[in-house]
Formats: sequence, C-alpha cells, structure tokens
Amino acid sequence: MRKYKIAVIPGDGVGPEVIREGVKVLRAAADVVGGVEFDFVEFPYGAEHYLRTKELIPEEALRELSQMDAVYLGALGDPRVPTGILEQGILLRLRFYFDQYVNLRPVKLYPGVPCPLVGKGPEHVNFFVVRENTEDFYVALGGRAWGKSKAELDLIRSLYEAKFNLDIDVDRDEIAYQLGVISRRGTERVIRYSFELARRKGKKRVTSVDKANVLTNVYGLWREVFEAVAKDYPEIETELAFVDAITMWFVKNPEWYQVVVTPNMFGDIITDLGAMIQGGLGLAPGGNINPDGVSMFEPIHGSAPKHAGKNVANPIATILAGQMMLEELGEQSLADVIEAAVVKVLQEGKVRTYDLGGKSSTSEVGDEVVRKVEQVVAQH
Repeated sequence: MRKYKIAVIPGDGVGPEVIREGVKVLRAAADVVGGVEFDFVEFPYGAEHYLRTKELIPEEALRELSQMDAVYLGALGDPRVPTGILEQGILLRLRFYFDQYVNLRPVKLYPGVPCPLVGKGPEHVNFFVVRENTEDFYVALGGRAWGKSKAELDLIRSLYEAKFNLDIDVDRDEIAYQLGVISRRGTERVIRYSFELARRKGKKRVTSVDKANVLTNVYGLWREVFEAVAKDYPEIETELAFVDAITMWFVKNPEWYQVVVTPNMFGDIITDLGAMIQGGLGLAPGGNINPDGVSMFEPIHGSAPKHAGKNVANPIATILAGQMMLEELGEQSLADVIEAAVVKVLQEGKVRTYDLGGKSSTSEVGDEVVRKVEQVVAQH
C-alpha cells in the first residue's frame, strides 16, 4: 500500500466546494483501484483566517507543509481583503518557499466541450505551457517614488533625463517602478524541464516565448539560454516566438503548439487564453511544481465570490488538478483512470454546470465523475 500525505487548503469563495469534489474523486479512485491510500490534512489559510487573526501563513505551517507529499489548493481571493495580500502572502509565498519553479498548464480540449474557435476540435488543442514560476516581474522588486529623500529623487530625475530626455518634476509627478529579474540558473532549469516534458509526453516541438526585441536584457538572456539548452535535445524541433505573436497564433492555429515555455509574466497571461480555447476556466488545472520537492496543484480559476456557497461552480478543473498531482506522485495509472472518467462525463454531456450550458450542481458533477471512475475500472 502506497501512502500519501496531502495538504488541503480549501481557501476562499468556491474553493472549499470544488476541493471537496476533488478529494471525493481521489478517495474513490484509490478505493476502487486499490494500492494507494491518502491522508488528507486540511489547513485553514485564506481570507476567513486572515480576517479573524491577521495571519497569512506562518512559518510553522510552512514547516509542516514541507513534510507533505503535495499540496491541493482550492482558490484564494476575497473582496473583503485588498487585492494582493492573499495572493502574495499565501500563494506566492508557497511557490517561493517550496521553490516551485515550474507552473505547468495542460491546454487540452476534451471531447464534448465546445471550443470558441470555429472549426477547432480536440485534435487541434492539446499542448502544454511551461511557465517559469519564481522569477521575472514576480520577485517583488519595485516601489513608488514621491517625496522621498533628495538623493533618491535626484537619481530618478537623472535617469529620466538621460534615458528619455524628459524633464520630470519628481516633487509633483509620482513614479512607480517594477524590476523584472531572471537568472541563468532559474531560466536553464525551467527550459530544461520543458524539453524533458516534451520527451516524456512524446512531443516533437518546443516553442520559447519572450519579448527580446524590446526588453533586450532580461529576455535576451532567456533566449540565449533556450538556444544553449536546445542543443542537448537535437531530436526536438525548436522555435522562438514573441509573446504578442503567440497570442495571435494560439487563436489561429493552436494545433501547431506542443510544448510552450515562457517567462513568468507572459506565462501568466497566455495560460488564461489557453484556458479559454480549451473551453473555459472551469476545465483548466494547473501545477506549481518542484520536481525534487513539494508541489502544489490547483484550478487556475479564481475564487468567484459571487458563486460561493451556491454549489454551482464547475469542479472539473480541480478534479483534473488532482489528476495532475497523481502524475507528479508517480501514480500514472490512477491518474489515467480519473482523466478517463472526466472524459466520459464530458462526452455524455448529461451532467454539466452552468458554465458549460448545464444545470447540474458542483456536487452532482463530482458524484458523476465518481460513478464514471467505477465504470472505467470495471471495464478494464
């Protein structure tokens, strides 16, 4: 019996409702298939906990989480908490603390799911986006300058005058700045992960995304490292793409893409576009992965506070996030059972939440996936 200790952070809004269904499906699959046992340990961190205690996620909780095999997250975000506090204080802290340097997003259109792109079906939308997850503009280096020390203001004034030939009045005009930082080591490891993923999944092309024509320093380094790593994988075709161009081609020819690797900020943007072409956020899972440490899996949709407590949110993305977690844990056969069950539910189309044009509840969809898990196992 293989035993896994899974940290569960239900989070905010619809998070507790969708994570409940994800846990239900994982338990059912383990019971039916056998050989695997889960110990789910729930942690309270999120908006309610923060509003009650002013605590985000303490050091002792991080130490406890480090003893887990994986983290299963529902959603974070609440209108009662200013934007950024929960995201930076919990989500980004977890990513950075556990060095989850890969954000992995499968972009896969399942049978029975309508695609907003005319003429595109499941055979056209099936690729992975590998997003660097700990560097770039997410390193929290920046600030705002207005009424600061004379030395700082003089420095800002001189920079603007030298670079832009602008005579700026820093006593009147507030300045905000954010620094994007990437390292050769951080870039190399995520790009190498993308090539290894391509090998593992039988993909033949890796596309690198950047904006090296304008942001020449950071993304010039990115491009240089990509070309160097590519030499170790001569059997895999490579290409370079600017981020503005790839958003266009995602819509026009999604079938071209197999594995896409991208810096942090661009990946944050294009994966939401990927979610739309696969049928919506309710179907889009994501993994924050440290191949040698604790990884975290979640739906990429937000907490949707207006739907909280109504039992209407689509749990498929969360269920598929659990399926991704099983893959990372090495339980491929169990992951395949869950994915096959989801495919059956979507193909039949009888049990669907509102976002897919149905009237089923969150729990009804979870129950139907469980039934299909049992059918899949019985048929094999």
